[in-house]
Amino acid sequence: MSGGGGSSAPGRFADYFVICGLDTETGLEPDELSALCQYIQASKTRDGASRFISSATEGENFEQTPLRRTFKSKVLARYPENVEWNPFDQDAVGMLCMPKGLAFKTQADSREPQFHSFIITREDGSRTFGFSLTFFEEVTSKQICSAMQTLYHMHNAEYDILHTPPTNDKDSCSSTGDCNGTAVSKLQRFNSYDISRDTLYVSKCICLITPMSFMKACKKVLEQLHQAVTSPQPPPLPLESYIYNILYEVPLPPAGRSLKFSGVYGPIICQRPSTNELPLFDFPVKEVFELLGVENVVQLFTCALLEFQILLYSQHYQRLMTVAETITALMFPFQWQHVYVPILPASLLHFLDAPVPYLMGLHSNGLDDRSKLELPQEANLCFVDVDNHFIELPEDLPQFPNKLEFVQEISEILMAFGIPPEGNLHCSESASKMKSLRACDLVSDKRNGNIAGSPLNSYELLKENETIARLQALVKRTGVSLEKLEVREETSSKKDLKIQCDEEEFKIYQLNIQIREVFANRFTQMFADYEVFVIQPSQDKESWFTNREQMQNFDKASFLSDQPEPYLPFLSRFLETQMFASFIDNKIMCHDEDDKDPVLRVFDSRVDKIRLLNVRTPTLRTSMYQKCTTIDEAEKSIELRLAKIDHTAVHPHLLDMKIGQGKYELGFFPKLQSDVLSTGPASNKWTKRNAPAQWRRKDRQKQHTEHLRLDNDQREHLEFSMSELQLQLCLDWDQHDWPFMPSIKSVSERYLKYIQEARNLGSTIRQPKLSNLSPSVIAQTNWKFVEGLLKECRNKTKRMLVEKMGREAVELGHGEVNITGVEENTLIASLCDLLERIWSHGLQVKQGKSALWSHLLHYLENRQRKAASGSFSTSGILLDSERRKSDTSPVMSPLRISLIQDMRHIQNISEIKTDVGKARAWVRLSMEKKLLSRHLKQLLSDHELTKKLYKRYAFLRCDDEKEQFLYHLLSFNAVDYFCFTNVFTTILIPYHILIVPSKKLGGSMFTANPWICISGELGETGVLQIPRNILEMTFECQNLGKLTTVQIGHDNSGLYAKWLVEYVMVRNEITGHTYKFPCGRWLGKGMDDGSLERILVGELLTSHTEVDERQCRTPPLQQSPSMIRRFVSISPNNKPKLNTGQIQEAIGEAVNGIVKHFHKPEKERGSLTLLLCGESGLVSALEQVFQHGFKSPRLFKNVFIWDFLEKAQTYYETLEQNEMVPEENWQTRARNFCRFITAINNTPRNIGKDGKFQMLVCLGARDHLLHHWIALLADCPITAQMYEDIALIKDHTLVNSLIRVLQTLQEFNITLEASLVKGIDI
Repeated sequence: MSGGGGSSAPGRFADYFVICGLDTETGLEPDELSALCQYIQASKTRDGASRFISSATEGENFEQTPLRRTFKSKVLARYPENVEWNPFDQDAVGMLCMPKGLAFKTQADSREPQFHSFIITREDGSRTFGFSLTFFEEVTSKQICSAMQTLYHMHNAEYDILHTPPTNDKDSCSSTGDCNGTAVSKLQRFNSYDISRDTLYVSKCICLITPMSFMKACKKVLEQLHQAVTSPQPPPLPLESYIYNILYEVPLPPAGRSLKFSGVYGPIICQRPSTNELPLFDFPVKEVFELLGVENVVQLFTCALLEFQILLYSQHYQRLMTVAETITALMFPFQWQHVYVPILPASLLHFLDAPVPYLMGLHSNGLDDRSKLELPQEANLCFVDVDNHFIELPEDLPQFPNKLEFVQEISEILMAFGIPPEGNLHCSESASKMKSLRACDLVSDKRNGNIAGSPLNSYELLKENETIARLQALVKRTGVSLEKLEVREETSSKKDLKIQCDEEEFKIYQLNIQIREVFANRFTQMFADYEVFVIQPSQDKESWFTNREQMQNFDKASFLSDQPEPYLPFLSRFLETQMFASFIDNKIMCHDEDDKDPVLRVFDSRVDKIRLLNVRTPTLRTSMYQKCTTIDEAEKSIELRLAKIDHTAVHPHLLDMKIGQGKYELGFFPKLQSDVLSTGPASNKWTKRNAPAQWRRKDRQKQHTEHLRLDNDQREHLEFSMSELQLQLCLDWDQHDWPFMPSIKSVSERYLKYIQEARNLGSTIRQPKLSNLSPSVIAQTNWKFVEGLLKECRNKTKRMLVEKMGREAVELGHGEVNITGVEENTLIASLCDLLERIWSHGLQVKQGKSALWSHLLHYLENRQRKAASGSFSTSGILLDSERRKSDTSPVMSPLRISLIQDMRHIQNISEIKTDVGKARAWVRLSMEKKLLSRHLKQLLSDHELTKKLYKRYAFLRCDDEKEQFLYHLLSFNAVDYFCFTNVFTTILIPYHILIVPSKKLGGSMFTANPWICISGELGETGVLQIPRNILEMTFECQNLGKLTTVQIGHDNSGLYAKWLVEYVMVRNEITGHTYKFPCGRWLGKGMDDGSLERILVGELLTSHTEVDERQCRTPPLQQSPSMIRRFVSISPNNKPKLNTGQIQEAIGEAVNGIVKHFHKPEKERGSLTLLLCGESGLVSALEQVFQHGFKSPRLFKNVFIWDFLEKAQTYYETLEQNEMVPEENWQTRARNFCRFITAINNTPRNIGKDGKFQMLVCLGARDHLLHHWIALLADCPITAQMYEDIALIKDHTLVNSLIRVLQTLQEFNITLEASLVKGIDI
């Protein structure tokens, strides 16, 4: 239905009255599309590859009894023929009025009328609502009855052939009688039809198409019309009068008003919220909570907010609609932006293949359970079995903020209305208890004074309730008391106001508004400050529109840094959704109040109120839960509208009909007189009588924006969920295996103009078009899916790279850093989600929940088969040496690059239980190893396998797009991810160690027993003994995270206990990360500084970009040359001499590095050990200070800084003994200094003099004492003896500036890695 309802649209309550059913002239036509679906599915089930829906064995289409088959329904009549503001879409209405086609029944079946509503979404994103009542009428046509009888004869004959066993010998002959007997009895179990014995009934449907969703009123209108046909007495007026009245004489109520009009048997009332209330919503929320329970509703709500694929499953069309509409209404102020088909007609089942977020409803036949339902993609699916109180959630679903308190607040409201929070299905006992002792009865008792003055202890009443008991246990752990649990008193003061509708209906209104206010309040609290973070464009709207894709519209990083920690997992993902982007776009588009989107206006006014209340109090920043305070006001508005009806429509009256028209026949809906119904009155009298004239134009426009929620420009990067994508639906025509012809291009050219127009409208078409299923259109749709997936991939990789490189850009002085650990995880999770959707598109056979993992397993199986048959080539398993150029000899044996090996690593991790989890872990591992693009290229290089698994139209079989997709993924190799190491922190990882001793100076004659201890950000290994003369070994331990230090030493045993170690290398055998720990020092008594153990600080070696993937002319980055380590004895010849300026710069940089470290978000900080003890760390810089101007030692005698410090200690200790202490402050510093030197000298570790100096600097930094000690040493007489006059330590100006620089470390809480201070207790 095109057209967005121009100004010509009058504010009429209903646009069309429609009758659908059996067209006796065309007879019984099988519903080809539904039948095709059933046939395909039946044949696939027989092939053992059931897809989409498999039905019970007797359900295969041609074994179906004729009464169970689907026949085409037709639109038999519609009044009026057409209205310009809402052109009639015959296909859509026909399909959605009777989604399963015509149904036949006999007198033996139950024939209760069924009501359901539906939605038709137009190209401009606005909606039209349909309400239909399906009932059964006796078939009077003899031809139809005999056709049904013939179908039964054919079916029985077929059935006998199929089910009679072959008779080969006499024994089996005797049993054939029994066989036939059982076959016949089986047939009788199906409700068979005999023309002489049975009455045949067929379904018929009456339907109202309306511009707004007044569900309760429409249901009453249709039920009263049906009642008029089935009651023994004819109705007071012909049916035409009532239908004419509802079509032409009943107006839409204006915003904030109520309206009363007449049905056949009684008045009908509807009311519409004003522009400053929550938008119109007329479905019973109560039903959703009864069907699913609070817990499930909140989980489903979370899935919808995060734009997962959602599939609702129920036998009842109306339930599907109620759940879908409720969940989308509770999202206020956000709006679902993707495919929205609450009732998916049987012929459109293949639309479930769409690789986009969707919210769809699927009708179940009541026989199948969830296990029989095969869906194309389940990795990101939220499956809701509405009838069975069951919900299957996607993995890694973050918790909705303050979920416990939120669930509790909803539960209190439900219990006040007598609804058990866990829903009505699995809790019939507690439901009946609740009914017998309803909280509101107690409240009214209290009013009557029957209950003593003590306050109503609803807590006692709720103790029975299992959900509340669970809540209470959880909340107690957090230290909050639940004793204050309140059940709201009903605020309606019915004494004063007489409500015009019945009490049950009023209760539904009350419950609806209370629940909706609580949900809306969550967002008002959560986003109370959102306007501060909206990035207003600097250019005009036109150019902003044009460059929308490149623009950031919201400062996500700052917003998230302002939020309480527990909210982050949910919020970081929610800010990435299309609905949030559209909401912010709306905000940017509407600068002034007048052109503001009504939904936004309501939300902003609520946010302003909260701001006034809080005046920016800390509550906005804490996770303190604030209950909803707007309920009473909202209830009052509804109550006032229902107590005093604002408008009454014209009563139905006799029409100018010909004599004999409007004939009444019991049990049959009459053929209506089209001449009186096809046109309305010449002048709309009711507009004068009931409402001001400007209603018509303004109201229609207001209603269009306010309740149909026209959306502004949507972001292009998710556009495939928009108009171009859903031009038509995606149907699986692969059965005919038509070639993917170039004609598709011309089809897409033809649509270009149309797409452009749709985009200009800023539309999101959220429903497949329900007609025109030609193969070219279906191909066109799939082509759009492919293009859309590619576009999404391009945008995701770009976003992730920009975020990741943001940090490096900051260090170069561009902009601010804007990625946190939470956000990085969110982006990687959304990449995994995209990969799953790409791998699910056009899948032939569904196996397991993850299409990607299933493909990998097939690949593995193929490889193993080929390996077994000996036709296996090692191409694709490349050696690491081709890829990583490690340091010069000796080197580790290279790690093999192997897709299969990486899969095996994942399979060996027992913590990962599901296929989806394994696929995600594999993606993370491949990204960390910079092999994602390469692995996927290898996986897809098995063309036979891809052909076997995927249909011709699948994304993975479109070669150009596939190449571009792999190229986009290749760009991830430009940055370092630790997304596997940081997530799987508890798994066992094999580490490979290589120790490289010096070839010179006889290091190879070493006789002692060496040991090593490796530390990382997540833990350390403990001491590992190394077998003598073994320099390479592998061991397994729990994930250490990024490696930071290696402690290496020996026990000083044997004749030659001296060891000169060049460096140590350690490699993580799963991720391939290799760390190098340079040493270049002796370990041995009497050598160097006499150390038997050293602490080495390592750095990750960067791997070179893959040579084979991309030829690059730029020379590779050179590793910074390893400095001659500072642990070489101080002699003037072997260390480059730095001047005072260079030393000051080194100190400044070292301190600056530490300051920067603490200014990063906690999860983003690198290794502090590297900043303290690394090559240009603080220890190294201070060592330069103390070495500057140090007097040259005598020949053959090494003097170390530690010797100087020990002399200074002795000096201060003798001073104190002689009690010659200048001042108290000075005395404390001297005491501290001596205490630290003594403690380090007394440590049981043999760390040598330079190791002791390192330990002193680290402890001094930790306890903020370094600047005191520098001041102390600068004044010490020992300094005068051991340093030349030019020494930095003797220059007071330089010393003072050094002290000021070191003082900046005082504000930071420096925590030292255990390996640095082992064995010392200060």
